[in-house]
Amino acid sequence: MASTMERDAVALHSTGGRVDPSDIAIGVVIGRTSEFFDFFVYAIASVIVFPRLLFPGVDPLTGTLYSFGIFALAFIARPFGTALFLAVDRSQGRGAKLTMALFLMGTCTVAIAFLPAYGQIGVSAVWLLALARIGQGLAWGGAWDGLAPLLAMNAPESRRGWYAMLPQLGAPLGLIVASVLFAFFAGNLSTEDFYSWGWRYPFFVAFAINVVALFARLRMAVTPEYEALFERGDLQPAPVIETVRAEGPGIAIGAFAPLATFALFHMVTVFPLSWVYLFTREGATRFLMIEALGAAVGIGAIIASGTIADQVGRRTLLGASAVAIAVFSGFAPQLLSIGVVGETIFMLLGFVLLGISFGQSSGAVASLFANRYRYTASALTNDLAWLFGAGFAPFVALFLSSHFGLLSAGAYLLSGAVCTLLALRLNKRLEMAGG
Repeated sequence: MASTMERDAVALHSTGGRVDPSDIAIGVVIGRTSEFFDFFVYAIASVIVFPRLLFPGVDPLTGTLYSFGIFALAFIARPFGTALFLAVDRSQGRGAKLTMALFLMGTCTVAIAFLPAYGQIGVSAVWLLALARIGQGLAWGGAWDGLAPLLAMNAPESRRGWYAMLPQLGAPLGLIVASVLFAFFAGNLSTEDFYSWGWRYPFFVAFAINVVALFARLRMAVTPEYEALFERGDLQPAPVIETVRAEGPGIAIGAFAPLATFALFHMVTVFPLSWVYLFTREGATRFLMIEALGAAVGIGAIIASGTIADQVGRRTLLGASAVAIAVFSGFAPQLLSIGVVGETIFMLLGFVLLGISFGQSSGAVASLFANRYRYTASALTNDLAWLFGAGFAPFVALFLSSHFGLLSAGAYLLSGAVCTLLALRLNKRLEMAGG
């Protein structure tokens, strides 16, 4: 039985029209852009704001490592959020689940915007940030809407690679907006004003974007037309424990298959910002604009991945991307130590590789699972892939590079590429659409 909230959402958003894959794609892109904007707003602040705001008693490197430790809490909390909100989904409906999850996300994001400094309330400020970060992780788990596998199953068979890349456009779009916003405030305010109030504005913007995205996603997830598609594709929530028992090996392999991609994700977004900010004389503003430029190149690479995957197959593309990432790991991180030109080359090359591989990392796991467990198993696989591939990447890469040089960060990235190749070899069911 649908809850009152679910019925109200259906009445508000139903259009009575036929569902087209392009309509699903629009909802997916809007939702992912919102999620990744939240993600990057926090990530940028974890480098240029929180170490100074919350850890003034330690050196900048140690403060940034502490900040990255808190950053990882969301990835640890995310699978628990998935389990919690899937229970809400089963009892109250998908619309209620999404509304509650995005309300929690908005509340935590605004709470961070009002976060006091260490100098005002002491260590309590650190605990408040950690609590808000855990809340964000729970909300991310609950925000899983199943639209990505739904899109993959309803796309034309000859263009599944193309439609699979569309959800991934949200990442570079979110990074561009977040980077430009922080660059604007950091570049146009005095240091005192920026650390007093300027850094808080992007978090308010994130809250506003969440509200818009909520309505877009409800439009896609709770109307009768879409509900019929979810039911036809067996995209209904199953109990987590039952799903893990039935699909455990597939979930594990699916989580490690995109490891190279997700490790690279943070190696070209969060980590280089921290390295440049800590170990060069360059300010954050210029590098944030380099990141925005790299993300724009990444959009083109993601789009290209759709065409390439439809020609050669997704599994082949993921494997070739992992090999390319392994090669990249052997020389590219050292480029960060040779100035603006090296930083720009690193970012552009990195985003080309990231776009090609990341563009096909979504939706590739849905076909691994039995119909009854596909919805829940896909959500858990997504959570674990981010946890193992990205959750600790900024911390590990910064710790290694600060103690053993940039080459060690490349070795860390190489390990992710090796894991991807092993996972692809172990499970050829990852192949989709002619791969």
